[in-house]
Amino acid sequence: MVDIINQTEPSLNPVTDSPVRTVQRVRHELKRRTLTVRRTALLSPHLLRITFTSPELQDFISLSFDDHVKLILPGEPPVMRDYTPRRFSGDELDIEFALHGHGPAATWATQAAPGQTVQIGGPRGSFVVPVDFDWHLLVGDLSALPAITRRLEELPAACTAIVRVLADAAEQRALPSRANVNLQWITADLPAAVQALTLPPGEGYAWAAGEASVTAAVRAVLVGTHGLPKERIRAAAYWKPGNAGHHENL
Repeated sequence: MVDIINQTEPSLNPVTDSPVRTVQRVRHELKRRTLTVRRTALLSPHLLRITFTSPELQDFISLSFDDHVKLILPGEPPVMRDYTPRRFSGDELDIEFALHGHGPAATWATQAAPGQTVQIGGPRGSFVVPVDFDWHLLVGDLSALPAITRRLEELPAACTAIVRVLADAAEQRALPSRANVNLQWITADLPAAVQALTLPPGEGYAWAAGEASVTAAVRAVLVGTHGLPKERIRAAAYWKPGNAGHHENL
């Protein structure tokens, strides 16, 4: 069951007489599911994909590329971390783990083997960004790569996507998409790389996620240097040094 919270009737731009693009927040019925590890695959030195299976996934809903589920690991208290549903189909769900530290979720992921079980909760809701913007800017580090990769796979051929990803050379790989993609891998100073961009004309949407301070700096550049209106930016802190389980919309 889904509940569209802020759906608006389509309107027209009084200058261009073209449709005004709006995002939607969609609320989902909150549900906890028990999943079993089916297989694992190391995509790069620090990015691990785990494919889970469960008959309880038949009614799983994820409408947006930056949705997150709560991974629940056993313990007292249980360990809970947010992860992007990378791919889901039938009775399978893929989650990709950035192995950039020694936290309990990353530690669990490195030893995960077929037959092990975990629980997930959610997604609680979706923030749905239309694909028909004139351009899409996607910015992030390794922790944001699952969401970025999912979005690129979703964009149709008519779309333009500008992508800047902070990652070491060993983590860099092809990111398939039907869209017209301008991709650059950045090894240092992601905000400076965003500041150096020349954004295309037209109406675009910017999405950024990753480490808290870097993402906040990227958002400041988008507003201050590029002049993007705040309603055309979604930025989220996926992690913060010394703060376990940090997840915050900026």
